[in-house]
Amino acid sequence: MTQKDGRLGIGVIGAGRVGPVLAAALAGAGHAIVGISAHSEDARDRVDSMLPGVPVLEVPQVVERSELVIIAVPDDQLPDLVSGLAAVDAWLPGQLVLHTSARYGVRVLDPARPAGIIPLAVHPALTFTGTSLDLARLREAWCAVTAPGPVLPIAQALVVEMGAEPVVVAEEHREAYADAIGAASEFSTAIVGQSIEALRDIGIDEPGRVLSAVVRSAVDNALRGAGADSIDLAGLDDTTSAPRKENGD
Repeated sequence: MTQKDGRLGIGVIGAGRVGPVLAAALAGAGHAIVGISAHSEDARDRVDSMLPGVPVLEVPQVVERSELVIIAVPDDQLPDLVSGLAAVDAWLPGQLVLHTSARYGVRVLDPARPAGIIPLAVHPALTFTGTSLDLARLREAWCAVTAPGPVLPIAQALVVEMGAEPVVVAEEHREAYADAIGAASEFSTAIVGQSIEALRDIGIDEPGRVLSAVVRSAVDNALRGAGADSIDLAGLDDTTSAPRKENGD
């Protein structure tokens, strides 16, 4: 698989809930998954389920084999991982390096740039389960994309191949974007959890099923009431987004 024919050899660092799902989505678009790092039993089980037959490798081996490296690790691990691999000259010229953190843009990849890598930041605005359910949910999701202008279309194209839709978020706006996405996710989870407990306390069986319709309709109505133009994520410009594809450990 080569960049020449549009198919990439993709390696993934991190087999938490995000990395294997994005890899599976890109494999479905015809790319080859050449390896993934996984350092726990749960992570290896996830790889077996989502990416059967893909070899589990050490991080330097993943980088060495890959034309595109997806880094899907927690925010607090990302800077040290990038700089540590740079310190041992692991990065390769012309290699696409994509991280999935909401909070960081491409500056976090600066230690790798002297090696000639192409930096991309793509965050799916989705709460992942780490299962095949996420592949369907990706088709209704947006991904925040940050990249240098000349390579922005590459990041957008990868998002479209995953089945999602790209929205461009400037480097200086990544932290505000992360705060907005985090608040929506955490608040929704907390409120639903409180409601489930309240219904359980009064003896209602399967409170999650009882709440399902009201929660989904309330969220749909709130988003619809905000207007289609509000999907620019807290005021961030999405006018340069690519057209939508029709449809840590």
